[in-house]
Amino acid sequence: MYKRTIATTLLATAAALAATSASAEEITLKVAHFWPSTALAQQKVLQPWCDKIAAESNNRLKCQIYPAMQLGGTPPQLIQQAIDGVADIVWTLPGYSAGRFPSVEAFELPFMSRKAESTSRALWAYYEKYGQKDFARVKPLAFHVHDNGFVHGIKRPIASLADFKGLKMRAPTRLTNKMLAAFGASPVAMPMPAVTEAISKGVIDGYVLPWEVIPTMKLHELTKYHSETDPAEPALYTAVFTIAMNRAKYDKLPADLKKVIDANSGAEFSAMIGRTWDQSAGAARELAVKSGNQFNTIPQSELATWRKVGDRIAADWVEEMNGKGYPGQAMLDDARKLISKHEM
Repeated sequence: MYKRTIATTLLATAAALAATSASAEEITLKVAHFWPSTALAQQKVLQPWCDKIAAESNNRLKCQIYPAMQLGGTPPQLIQQAIDGVADIVWTLPGYSAGRFPSVEAFELPFMSRKAESTSRALWAYYEKYGQKDFARVKPLAFHVHDNGFVHGIKRPIASLADFKGLKMRAPTRLTNKMLAAFGASPVAMPMPAVTEAISKGVIDGYVLPWEVIPTMKLHELTKYHSETDPAEPALYTAVFTIAMNRAKYDKLPADLKKVIDANSGAEFSAMIGRTWDQSAGAARELAVKSGNQFNTIPQSELATWRKVGDRIAADWVEEMNGKGYPGQAMLDDARKLISKHEM
């Protein structure tokens, strides 16, 4: 009896020590993205987020950030790296994998967003309703959009749809490619890091991008013309980003560390990223002003024609989604309602 008691006590002690050891384990998360380490994405979003989860976990959760595709591969492969566990967390655009994540494309249709913060908050709510099946193989931590996207080029200012004719224009996603083609340009799909070289070598004549990205890529030094849309109108376009975690990595975390991740994920994190992008636009634009570049604003009267083209693209998208078994019209309607709701 005494021996059994001793044995039981030893086993219980060993189990308790093992549990204590597991709960005290330090976990380093491999975080990968395609921007340079100096970019806003790392300096004002990822690094502060990593510092926050470290503090809230008593330094049991730490990050090792790998910028500029240091883990190998190309930007379109980042989401697969998160699925496969090459990286524990990635920041990428679902649209880099054309057609793979159709649910969130509604937010990439023309003339949807006015502010990145409110649209990003709406996007998270939309994902919870429509996107969980598409992203079932990862654990999304955030969905967001960037500050308003405009047209930039090296050949001539864009003042009307006719000015797009004959231009080779870079776009980030499937739907922005469709938009540029419908405007009369020849769309060229490529990830963001490739744009600088493509402009410098004349592979493309221009691109659509938000202001924040342009200084990071030094594009204000290579671009002459910037065409902005009337600020009373929704943005010409935006693109959807996600920060996503390897699902198995998350599932293996102790319960208290899962709580730390959960507390720093979701609608508030998404909105914070969007707000950071909104706040960055003015200073980024000023660098293009100081470079002596030319600016013009496309008025509402001209944009009315552009928006008709956008409406046709949206109608085609609804039909396409219906054909894939998604409730296309309901998705589009809800995307617009959520954006409107969170703008208030």
